[in-house]
Formats: sequence, C-alpha cells, structure tokens
Amino acid sequence: MESRQSVQSRPPASDVSPWVGLVGLVTLLSCIVFARHWPALCDMMGWPNERGRLSGPNAALATMALTGMAMAAWSVLVEKVHRNPSTGIDWSRRRPVADVLDISITKLAGLWATWFVIGAIYMLCRFYWDGNYLFAMQVIGWAAVPMFVLSVPYVVWLDRVMVNPRDACWHFGAMLVGREAWNGEQVKKHWRAWIIKGFFSAFMIGILPPGFASVVEADTSAIFSDPVRLGVTLFELLFVIDVQIGTVGYLLTLRPLDAHIRSGNPLLAGWLAALLCYPPFVYGIMGNGGVIQYEVNTADWAWWLGDTGPFLYVWAGLLVFLTAIYAWATMAFGIRFSNLTYRGVITNGPYRFTRHPAYVSKNLFWWCSTMPFLVTSGSWLDAVRNALFLGLVSAIYYWRARTEEAHLLAEDAKYREYHAWMAEHGLLTSRLRKILRAANPRKPDAVPEPAE
Repeated sequence: MESRQSVQSRPPASDVSPWVGLVGLVTLLSCIVFARHWPALCDMMGWPNERGRLSGPNAALATMALTGMAMAAWSVLVEKVHRNPSTGIDWSRRRPVADVLDISITKLAGLWATWFVIGAIYMLCRFYWDGNYLFAMQVIGWAAVPMFVLSVPYVVWLDRVMVNPRDACWHFGAMLVGREAWNGEQVKKHWRAWIIKGFFSAFMIGILPPGFASVVEADTSAIFSDPVRLGVTLFELLFVIDVQIGTVGYLLTLRPLDAHIRSGNPLLAGWLAALLCYPPFVYGIMGNGGVIQYEVNTADWAWWLGDTGPFLYVWAGLLVFLTAIYAWATMAFGIRFSNLTYRGVITNGPYRFTRHPAYVSKNLFWWCSTMPFLVTSGSWLDAVRNALFLGLVSAIYYWRARTEEAHLLAEDAKYREYHAWMAEHGLLTSRLRKILRAANPRKPDAVPEPAE
C-alpha cells in the first residue's frame, strides 16, 4: 500500500490519457509521410499522377479527419471512455423511442435554430469570406446538409440512453417552442458552448491547408546544413501538429466520447482575454498597425545571430524546444482541446510542470524569436516600445490564464486539487509562487474555494 506521502507527491489522475494524443500524432505523421511520398508510390504502382504530392486543402482536411477518427477509435475501443460516468450516459437504460421523441424534437428545434443563427453570422460577417476563412466556409457548406440529416437519428439515439436528456440544448429548444418550463441559465450555457464552437471551428478549419501544404512540400535536402531552414521546417511541422489535433478537439465535442463541452467560461473577462488573441480582433491589437504592435523596425533571431556559427544552432534548438512544448500541450488534450471550455482536467504531459505550458512556451518563443529589444533603426525608443508592447501581450496571456483558472476552480474539485498540487510541486508554478511570496510576504496565498 502506498504511503500517504507518496500519494500526495503526485497530481490527481488526468481525465485524458497520454495515449490518445500519441495515437493522433502517429496517425498525423503517417498521413504526412504518405502525402509526401505519393508521387513515388504512384511510380511504383504504375498509376498516373498529375497532382504531385498530396498537399492540397482536401488532403489537409482528410488528414485531420483520419487523425480524429483514430483518436476517437482508441478512446472508445481501448479506453472505453463511453462508459465514463461523466458522459451522463447510462447504456443499460435504453428508453423506447416513443418515450423520448417529444424531448428529441424539442432538442432538435434548439439545435437547428442554433445552427441557423451561426450560419447567418457566417454569411453576414465579411471577414468570413476572405483569406483562409474561404476554405472553412466551403467545408461548413458541404457539411451542412449531412449534419442536419444525421442530427435526427443521433439525437434520438442519445436521448434514449442519457441520464438527463433535458440538457442545455433542450432548454433552448423549450424556450423557442414555449411548451414547457425552461431554465435561463441552461440557455446561456448552451449558447456559450456553441459560440465557442462556431467561432473557433471556422478559424481552425481555415488555417489547416497552409501549414499542411508547407510541410508536405518542404524541401528537406539541405536543411541540416542550414540551422535557420532546419528550425523553420520544424516550427512548421510542430504548428501543423498543434492545428490538426486542435481542430479535432473543436469538432469532436461528442458526449459518447466524453468530449462534450461541460461548460463554457461564464466570465466576461475570460472572453475578452481570449478573443483579443484571435482574428479579427487581434489585427487591431497586435497585428500590423495594431495598438500594441511589437515588431516595428525589428529583424528576427536568424538576422541578429546569423554570424554566430554554432550558437545559431543552439538558438534554433531552443526555439524548436519551445514550439514542441506548445504542440505537446495541445496533443495532451487528445480530442478535448478547445479554448474557453471545461471538458475535464488534464494533469499529465507538460501540465505536470506548469498549469499553462502553451502560454508559457508561446510567449517565450515570441521573446526569443522576435528579440523586440533589438531594432534595425538603432532607436532606443523603438526598442523600449517593442519590449513594452510585447510585455503587454504577455500580460494579456497572463490575464487569460487567470480567467481560465477561475472558471475551472469553480467547476471541478479535481481541478482545485490539481491547482493546489501544482502550487507545491509544479516545476515552474511552485517556484513562481515562492518568488511571489518573497516579493510580498504579507499577502496570504489564495486558497481555491469550491463553487457554491
């Protein structure tokens, strides 16, 4: 039997095993290798090939779909996640269709109305019909009819086995139909989840093709003799891992996979902090000409360190390491990655060392790659401004992290346990806590409170 001390030295068990993300990674890399070697395969089999490598948008989408299916299959067939109590499903209790049909019709009314509103927003907002979003709109347009058709058997099938089929979607449908009592808080919960899904799904689908194409078409013949090309190629590969697996997370919010959105962040500050980091809002804040643009008269790491010889390889390795942590942080979620949501607690992978590995690694990457304190104009004012503005960007991510913690602390006792464990044992978190204690010894440590 383990001693109490040994148990306390470990974080609480993660709601997602590391194997789910690993299965996704292996599937994704296999698809990339297949896409890169498609011409050679065609030559070997004697097939005609006019396309060259499979680097187009549809190949990127198919890769994402295969990656998601592999992770979903592993989750259900190996880890049996569909049996988790947190799904809200009791498979031994199958109600007759007649008993749930009225509930399902009400829920479908709410679901279809939600999709109609999101679709109308897509049509009205001009930025959805420009750049990368064009591909996302095409994909969503192709998927619209199958989604409407398949939603009927899916909702009826799920309502037969749900412990409480009158979920947040049902409450919104009941509000529209006006037939039964509905709960306003549940309606808000429904819309928070679907606004998150609608906003971020379009963004993620839109950025699938460019990164995938750059990796599949990358010329690797001479990258090992050029640290800059090697670093950039690895950056692109790691960002593709992040985007591909992250997109799966937004799309597979399915209850039988135990990947449903249990709640969206109810805090306005959380939404503001998150949305400031994504298009179209980010353009006016951090983009070219934005209020806190931090890349005025800057070069980058490759320019400043170009004549340093071996040190350039060291710096490239550091940037690759930081990008790898960022991709690992997404991979650790498996099929549950998404912003502004509570979908279970992740305590393994990089989350064993800090509560926010993606934010820490992303901001360190920006500081180390941009070097805002070095400017080509020679102006100390440009250097101060750039460093100050990148500091403000990092502050936004700190604000974002705190609002996410506030949401999760209110939702889950396991997260409160994890939060407390990290404060004592986290490689980065515990040391930061000690520094803050030393800086302000009179201020007591914040103790997480359970939700009311």
